[in-house]
Amino acid sequence: MSISDTSENMEILRQYAMVAMNVNRPQRISIENQRFDEERALYNLRKADVIDCTFAGPADGESVLKEVRDVNVIGSKFSLRYPLWHADKFSLISSEMDSQTRAPIWYARDGKIKSSHIEGIKFLRECQHIQIEDSVIFSPEFGWKCRDISIVDTEIDSEYLLLDSSNIEIDQIQMQGKYSFQYMSQLHIKDSVLDTKDAFWHSKNVTVENSVIKGEYLGWFSENLTLINCRIIGTQPLCYCENLTLISCTMEDTDLAFEYSDVNADIKGHVVSIKNPKSGMIKADSVGEIIRDTTVIQSKAEIKIRS
Repeated sequence: MSISDTSENMEILRQYAMVAMNVNRPQRISIENQRFDEERALYNLRKADVIDCTFAGPADGESVLKEVRDVNVIGSKFSLRYPLWHADKFSLISSEMDSQTRAPIWYARDGKIKSSHIEGIKFLRECQHIQIEDSVIFSPEFGWKCRDISIVDTEIDSEYLLLDSSNIEIDQIQMQGKYSFQYMSQLHIKDSVLDTKDAFWHSKNVTVENSVIKGEYLGWFSENLTLINCRIIGTQPLCYCENLTLISCTMEDTDLAFEYSDVNADIKGHVVSIKNPKSGMIKADSVGEIIRDTTVIQSKAEIKIRS
């Protein structure tokens, strides 16, 4: 029996071909309301949804979801070490990883983390193409040596945040830490509150917009750091910088600023003191003290007081 060349029959043939192509491929499976504590309990899991499961127990097995592909983890709880290593195309939704997980996600790619609570000490290491949204993260060494990461509407507490990472987009985060964003490149932050200390040291090509940045010794040794409409708080900020730019920023309790920096700054309001800026132009409404004392680097930046 022949099949006529109509659009309806062509669609039937197309669907039949698609079915035939997938005959030997595993169908998507669902694992629900289970408890696992064995070593590599779901190792190499493919095309699966893991829903409302618990990964904890006396066997204390590691790497429960190692080397998984195309896996969605939803509403699940983890209390075992190294749960998601070498994962590819995964999601972690409305789930919890407690402090026992340690190094919970390493060497992973193409992942989405949403509405989750993470406490693993070394969360996210050498990962790429990861989206994080609406989550809470407590991890002293969060996001080291990662690239192509997006973080939105998230709270982060991390002593060393995103060390040596690149191509990072951050929007609407609340973070607390100490040595944040060090040795980073290609970082864009907007609409965030950063309560930190030695942030942006040795960073390259960083832009921060419409944000609060509170910290001591901000941005030393950075290259191409741009701050736009930011509120900057803390002692001795922005020293030894190359190609530093401030646009419509305010500065609070910022003494001894800009030492040995190449800077172009437009500051609204008062600066406590400016010390030996290397080159460029600094404009402010008022400056408490301009220090031009003995230097080891020739300092010729121009300082203009508007009032």
